Amino acid sequence: MTSALPPLIDLAHLHALRTQAAEGQLALHLLDVRWALDGSKGRDTYLAGHLPGAVYIDLDTELAAPARDGAGRHPLPSAEDFAASLRRAGVGAGSTVIAYDDTNGAPAARLVWMLRALGHDAAVLNGGLAAWDGALVTQDEQPAPGDVPVREWPESRLATADEVAAGGALVIDARAAERYRGESEPIDPRAGHIPGAVNLPFSGNLDEHGHFLPPEELHRRFEAAGAHEDRDTIVYCGSGVTATHDLLALESAGFARVKLFPGSWSQWSADPQRPVAVGPNP
Repeated sequence: MTSALPPLIDLAHLHALRTQAAEGQLALHLLDVRWALDGSKGRDTYLAGHLPGAVYIDLDTELAAPARDGAGRHPLPSAEDFAASLRRAGVGAGSTVIAYDDTNGAPAARLVWMLRALGHDAAVLNGGLAAWDGALVTQDEQPAPGDVPVREWPESRLATADEVAAGGALVIDARAAERYRGESEPIDPRAGHIPGAVNLPFSGNLDEHGHFLPPEELHRRFEAAGAHEDRDTIVYCGSGVTATHDLLALESAGFARVKLFPGSWSQWSADPQRPVAVGPNP
C-alpha cells in the first residue's frame, strides 16, 4: 500500500483537504508533533496555540518505544502501541493525516514516515506552524477513538546494523557536519560516523524560509551524493528522528528504494564491536 498524497504538501493543498473534509468527502486528521530533544516543547506548547482541530501526539512516548540496549534512543514502537496512539488521536482506517511542527519539519517527518511506511495516507505540512494563515486555538482536542488497524513494520522499509555494515547501499548520515566529523558528540557514546557513510545534514533539505526545496533540487542534492533509483539508500541520524526528514526528501525527489536504520548512531556507537570513522570523508 502507498499513500495517495505526496510526502509534503503546501498550505493551499491543506486548505483544499479541509474543504473536502468539511463537505464529508474526507476523514482528515491534523496532528501536532511539536517536540524538542531537551524537553522544552511538548503538550504545553500545543495548548498555548495550535491549528484548529489538531490533536497533540508525543514523539518520545507515542512515536518511540523506551530506549534500550541494542536499539538506540528512539526505537520504533511496537505495531500495537503505535496503533493505540493513532486510535487515541482519532485516526481511522481510511483517515488522511497531516502532521506539522514548529521547528524544521523533523518531528512531523518522523510521524509521517511511520504512517507512510505502513501504507497510510499522510503528509507533512511544508513550513509547519509558521505556514498557517489563520487563527490558532488553545483547547485540548479530544476526538472520538479511531479504528486504525494494527500493521506490522515492513522489513522492506527498515535496515539493520548488519545491513548497514554489509555495504552495497548508499548510507547517508543526516546529522550536523560537526557530529559526522567527530568534532562534537553531545549525546551518544562515541563521536564520529559509520564508515562509508556520506554526510547530508537534513537541514540542507530546506530553503531560507524553512520549506523543503523543490523536488528537482532535492533530486540533484541526493544524486550528487550517489543516490540512484536502482540503488538502495539507507539513512541514519542520532536516533532515527531527523533521518526521516532525509527519507521524505528522498521520496519527494523520486527515490523509492530508501530505508531507515532506526537505531542510528545511538545504536551503532554503543556497540564496541562496530567501527567508527572520523573526519570529513566517508
